[in-house]
Amino acid sequence: MTEEKIFFDNASTTRVDDRVFDYMEPYFKINYGNPSSLHDFGGPPKEALDKAREHAAGLIGAKEEEIYFTSCGTESNNFALWGLARASKDRGNHIISSRVEHLSIINPLKEFEKEGWRVTLVPVDKYGFVNPEDIKKEINKDTVLISIIHANNEVGTIQRIKEISDIAKEKNILFHSDGAAAAGIIPVDVNKLGVDSYTFTSQQMYGPKGAAALYVRKGVRIKPLLLGGIQESGRRAGTENVPAIAGFGKACEIAADEMDKNITYISKLRDNLIEGIKSRVKNVKLNGHPTKRTPGNVHMSFEFIEGESILLFLNLEGIATASGSSCASQALKSSHVLLAMGLPPTIAQGSVLFSLGKYNTQKEVERVVEVLPPIIDRLRKMSPLYKE
Repeated sequence: MTEEKIFFDNASTTRVDDRVFDYMEPYFKINYGNPSSLHDFGGPPKEALDKAREHAAGLIGAKEEEIYFTSCGTESNNFALWGLARASKDRGNHIISSRVEHLSIINPLKEFEKEGWRVTLVPVDKYGFVNPEDIKKEINKDTVLISIIHANNEVGTIQRIKEISDIAKEKNILFHSDGAAAAGIIPVDVNKLGVDSYTFTSQQMYGPKGAAALYVRKGVRIKPLLLGGIQESGRRAGTENVPAIAGFGKACEIAADEMDKNITYISKLRDNLIEGIKSRVKNVKLNGHPTKRTPGNVHMSFEFIEGESILLFLNLEGIATASGSSCASQALKSSHVLLAMGLPPTIAQGSVLFSLGKYNTQKEVERVVEVLPPIIDRLRKMSPLYKE
């Protein structure tokens, strides 16, 4: 194995920014009090939460009182679905979502169906786009909630959220969007998007794991997912993870300040990687929309071979990638996102996700373009499906 390590799996998590790490450190051993305590030790942690809420709100154009901290994007999505739907169950029992949602949306919706709710998953086109008109057609008198992902965590396609929210508003239906793969990466303004709730998370924007948030528009009714104390204005009980939340806030501040620079830099690396692979490897397909995609997403299918094999050979070269969503990569199944986009299982199985971030370099891109073609060639020669 080579000594040089390359991390092209930023969709699963990102390296914590040094400035974020330094900012977090005092909240472990110096300002370690409980923010709910009334004595002096509770003051600095409470101030850290307030500051983090300010920066988290600022990143997505929200008000501070509309931000509720959670432990992860999965919790935020579960909170939104269960909380919004249950608060509206007197109006109906129908939820609309899409076939390309993250599993933290898909799996809770399966539980809803077990409880007697009606769930509709609208289809997508070959790029992974939801057609807003398909949503409009599925709305009925019992529809109380629509949930559509903002940017897909696997193929990077950015949905037409504003068009969908306009439809939801016209019908007086609550609209949630999972922005875990969008906020801190591309510009987000919840007021312009028109969403009622929005998930975003620290680990996607060079902050620590263990901190995320749910935006809930002021005036929207939502039931708590966790019951207990009065933390987070009574909507999310439990002692706050102060160091992680403080780091999340700092990451939001940095992401807002450096957004344009990061988009320009990472998009260039992405495009160079796509062109480099396409120029040296035959029978390869870029998944997701070619332009309306997140800056660091390079999701490609290599025909006649399995993505897991490519991943393992790249790992032997010190290059970390993924074969799909990190939440499903160990299942060894074809991605539900790719199948929904119409890819045959044989091609979907040969997919690899290279996700780039601000700490990656052009030299690393060139290294991947150099190492990958011989790996593909070797695996294809072993494949019974491949004929030159």
